[in-house]
Amino acid sequence: MNLYKMFSFAAERFPNQKALIQGDRQYTYSQLAEEVNQVAFSLQKLGVKAHDRVMVLLKNRIEMVVMFWAVQRVGAVFSPINLRLSAEDIQYCVNDLEAKLIVFEEAGKHLVMKQKFNERPLLIGLEEGTGDISYAELLKSGTAEVEPCPILDDDLAVILYTSGTTGKPKGVPRTHRNEYASSMAHIIQYRYQLLDRTLGIPALSHTIGLRSLLTMTFLNGAYIALPDFDSDEWLKAMAKENISCLFLTPTMYHDLVSHPNVKQIDFSALHSIVYSGAPMSEELIQKCDEVLKPQYFYNHYGSTEIYTFTFCSDVRKKPGCVGKPGIHQRISLLEPSRKRNNLSTSIPVKGEIGEIIVEMNSAEAFRGYWNCPEATKKAIKQGWYFTGDAGFIDDDGDLYVIGRVDDMILSGGENIYPQEVEKVLAEHPLVCEAVVVGEDDKRWGQIVTAFIVPESKGLTPQMLDYFCKAHKRLPNYKRPRKYVFISDVPRNSAGKVLRRDLREGNYTELTSC
Repeated sequence: MNLYKMFSFAAERFPNQKALIQGDRQYTYSQLAEEVNQVAFSLQKLGVKAHDRVMVLLKNRIEMVVMFWAVQRVGAVFSPINLRLSAEDIQYCVNDLEAKLIVFEEAGKHLVMKQKFNERPLLIGLEEGTGDISYAELLKSGTAEVEPCPILDDDLAVILYTSGTTGKPKGVPRTHRNEYASSMAHIIQYRYQLLDRTLGIPALSHTIGLRSLLTMTFLNGAYIALPDFDSDEWLKAMAKENISCLFLTPTMYHDLVSHPNVKQIDFSALHSIVYSGAPMSEELIQKCDEVLKPQYFYNHYGSTEIYTFTFCSDVRKKPGCVGKPGIHQRISLLEPSRKRNNLSTSIPVKGEIGEIIVEMNSAEAFRGYWNCPEATKKAIKQGWYFTGDAGFIDDDGDLYVIGRVDDMILSGGENIYPQEVEKVLAEHPLVCEAVVVGEDDKRWGQIVTAFIVPESKGLTPQMLDYFCKAHKRLPNYKRPRKYVFISDVPRNSAGKVLRRDLREGNYTELTSC
């Protein structure tokens, strides 16, 4: 089922239903369909054909959504790029895609105008006077119906770029089948409903953002686009638009429920909230439950490559749990010490730690990275996708993720996963954030080193060491042997912690705490 067909079904089914809102601008499904046709017609006039790549550097806004559906209509490939990437990474993505055209706004102008292109694409600026043509000119020249373009389920719909903690971004090609199956799985797993309404906070360059848009479209729901990271605007939109479901990162939920005016907002329309992208602390789970009072509260565990690995149906009952496989999935565990080319050693044994692997025979699964055969070979073996995450299965058959396999610390012959230690340190009232890494040591091989962002002054290594010694869930051999107080945790453009920077000394140390 191709994506544009799903959009056209929605526009025919409820043409007068609100589809897209940004501030005071509102589009019904019929109005949105009209503008999509105008832009799609102009794209065809500019020579955009099936399978061409269209790179988009826009925030979450009406034009971004219109461009998404217009690109789908002409059978091209939509590739949204994170505006927080460096100019060097942007240039890499442009040339890697061999983009036919680039659509950008003022915020991304500096990332586009001085690029060295292998083959120069057509530049479309959102504002007048930027690029070769403006978005307004696309609308003016789109005066006829789009020439029909056959689209197959296995044709590419999008290419999303993952921003790993090392190396260049990797393009993840996703077919119409992938995106359709992933969106339908999301609707079923998280109990979304017809005519739901959601906030479009996560960028469409991320699988979370794209999923929010597609699920709302399939259900004739309303997607409220929010271009900027502003918790004041988020909260106002929650109240004004009667939001019924949310799919956000833990940091976004934190900013919402910690807002000083949150108690003034009526959240009674909200029935489902889902988080992904990072673990959520027990404290934040409890606060979200108390403030938002959702009927359903889910943890989604997946990736850009395979949308769903597992999901936990109620994190209030099992904090930290990522649950059972999604409706299209099968998972297993592989003992970390075994070679990846011997999958007969997969061990879904309760309580034992292993690398989480996911079967590739899924409608949600990609088939390999764009122009990266070596990365594909490393990630996919014998029909399984290697997540790089370590976890275990409990007595109920539910999965828990305890960290990255590559981040495992080997100290005195014992395996230590940073997340186990970080969760304990985060419970200390004077700790704002904690990141644990292994530091080379002549005697032990590695020692556990904790980088701490303090909540307030007065925190000392001695206080933390005493706290860890007394904690019931932290064995002594996992206790940090060194503490470093820092101003903030280094992260990449997607918010992932850069442990490598901490190991290499790329941080600002606090001289006093």
